[in-house]
Amino acid sequence: MRLTIFITLLFLIYGSVIQAQAMSPLPPGADAAPSATAVRFPESIQLDGKLDEPFWQLSQPATAFWETFPTDTIRSPYQTEIYFGYDDDFLYVGSKCYTPGQDYVITSLRRDYSAGGNDNLTFVFNTFNDKTNAIVFGMNPVGVNREALIYNGGEDGDDFRDEWDNKWRGESYIGDGFWSSELKIPFSSLRFPAGAREWFFNSYRFDTQSNTRSTWHRIPQNQMIMSLAYMGKVTFTGDPPQRRGSGFTVIPYVGGSVSQDFEEKTGTDWDGNVGADAKIAIGSNLNLDLTVNPDFSQVEVDQQVINTSRFELFFPERRQFFLENADLFGSFGFGRINPFFSRRIGVTRDTTTGEAIQNPIYAGARLSGRLDKNWRVGLLNMQAASNVKNGLPSYNYGVAAVQRRIGARSNVGIIMVNKENLTGFSDSTGTNADYNRVVGLDYNLATADNKWNGKTFVHKSITPGDDDKSLSHGLNLEYRSRNWNFGYEHSTVGENYDAEVGFVPRKGYFNTSAYGSYTAYPENPQVVERGPSISSEFFFDPVEGQTDRSFGLDYNWRYGNTSSFGVATNYDYIFLLNDFDPTRTDATPLPGNQGYGFWSLELNWDTDSRKKLSGGITPTTGQFFNGYTYGIGGNLLYRYQPYGSINLRFSYRYIDLPEPYASTALFLIGPRIDLTFTKSLFLTTFIQYNDQIDNINLNARLQWRFAPVSDFFLVYTDNYDSLELGVKNRAVVAKVTYWLNL
Repeated sequence: MRLTIFITLLFLIYGSVIQAQAMSPLPPGADAAPSATAVRFPESIQLDGKLDEPFWQLSQPATAFWETFPTDTIRSPYQTEIYFGYDDDFLYVGSKCYTPGQDYVITSLRRDYSAGGNDNLTFVFNTFNDKTNAIVFGMNPVGVNREALIYNGGEDGDDFRDEWDNKWRGESYIGDGFWSSELKIPFSSLRFPAGAREWFFNSYRFDTQSNTRSTWHRIPQNQMIMSLAYMGKVTFTGDPPQRRGSGFTVIPYVGGSVSQDFEEKTGTDWDGNVGADAKIAIGSNLNLDLTVNPDFSQVEVDQQVINTSRFELFFPERRQFFLENADLFGSFGFGRINPFFSRRIGVTRDTTTGEAIQNPIYAGARLSGRLDKNWRVGLLNMQAASNVKNGLPSYNYGVAAVQRRIGARSNVGIIMVNKENLTGFSDSTGTNADYNRVVGLDYNLATADNKWNGKTFVHKSITPGDDDKSLSHGLNLEYRSRNWNFGYEHSTVGENYDAEVGFVPRKGYFNTSAYGSYTAYPENPQVVERGPSISSEFFFDPVEGQTDRSFGLDYNWRYGNTSSFGVATNYDYIFLLNDFDPTRTDATPLPGNQGYGFWSLELNWDTDSRKKLSGGITPTTGQFFNGYTYGIGGNLLYRYQPYGSINLRFSYRYIDLPEPYASTALFLIGPRIDLTFTKSLFLTTFIQYNDQIDNINLNARLQWRFAPVSDFFLVYTDNYDSLELGVKNRAVVAKVTYWLNL
């Protein structure tokens, strides 16, 4: 404990020194932040994407974009212009994107498209000027909209959450040698400090015809294109914008379902639901989310994977209620030492299929946002129903989080999580505890130039019978320059650290890892980036000593046509403390209390994502515990522009172990058929065959967006036994939601 506190204090001191250095002027060669203006419009625009109102030209536009791919040292050859205007109720954004032709790549008409591999322009607003969290809006040449949230500075792909929805409108227009768009965003859909005249802003664009990616504020190639460390400024030239109206939104729903469990032979079950969500703006900075009898049946199913590890896999949160300011609650600790994981609320596992299913929630409330430019606060309380079949009592969940900004982009946060058992019945693992609590302190380091990033934390769980082995601690630090990238991390989790509302798949260990990489940027236009990387990781058990270690060496190439290729070799050593069957097929387990070391080789190839037919393939081969393994995985995507695509994901792995242990083939195939009949009518169908869990899952979801953020859903779900093709269960769900501003 003393060592943990000492390391944490040392890290805080070191972080403060780095932070002070980062506040100095920009390093040589970096660009100063560009600026643009937003002018007050005398009247609303006609939303047609044409920018033909004369008052668009009164503002100073955001232009002179820099390339970030295939190079980052020149201005983009086909420029982008972005204009800003506003009135009492709306923010107006207009853009004009110059192109070499009209052969655009449009993957589908579905809202919330992915930016990669198609033509589009993205607008990033950091209204609180903290370069940590942002609101994203996007357009493509045929007027398809997208919106998202960026958390934690945008330093990782997981920090971009496009499941978030809000109410706004946008249209596009295709002209001769350009395409343009207009956005009309209600100020009531945004969070921003009252009276602020200046917002941080950046924009990035994908142009498939010139094969370039560009940004307004120049972002080095070694950084994420959505990084919030690099932001320009938009200044409102008239009175600053204000949030007007009641700020009260109600989203009621009506739903019904019919289902049948063929294994339990319970007959046909008819059910109906009525509930509502509400959003109440408290000033310009805070938002109160309320929910009564929520229903998340319209949420897309998880993509299954083959699991040959000893631990639980992570699946991200997709439910709207939990997404806004989700980082304030869910970014404490590390990814695999997380004290609060919102999917623990209202989600359990079907005991017949292993699939995630809903567990009813009676009601919930969530207050989140900012008190001022330095302080953020989050409070959450939810009451869930019991689920006797799957062994879940009725729980009350409470979370409180406070975050204080330090320096340019760093912060310190405190979290408290409480899970209260209100029924106390037993499940298959024994009697549930009366309560489970976690308290924690985190410090997040992010310098102004984004060269240094890191985190350190100390968390403690509190349960009946708690002892001194209930702490978790972690520290990581990363240095990132144009060519070099180095990182160090360590963590420890006590064997009695119990975060029941978190994601902690492994306990009772100390872990340390380090990695480094070098990236070269050749002048050869065929090869954009290339370079090696090396990594190592060690796990220690408090009693047994070192139990796991791994070493990795790889080399990767990234090409000018957006394809990539990589080769990697890995060595893993695992000391099994207990018997373990890596196939998870109830075969004879490998004996515990002994070690296994094995080598493997992996190749990875991704093709040009702009093509109608694209994909990736990853073959693997090598040793596996006391035997061998061979496998191949990847995906094949065919795009029928612009009406949809078929994405075939597949994974095949053959595990060859000596008798009497398992020698088996594990096969998973998951085609996803995505059809977009119009910009408001979508059909998504998943078919997932997974012989590791002997299950075939069919999920079809029809969505009709009949009004802004208002939808009709029709969802059909089927589960079959993959061996005998017998039906396990089947359900049809219909649901209507409507967004109502009061």
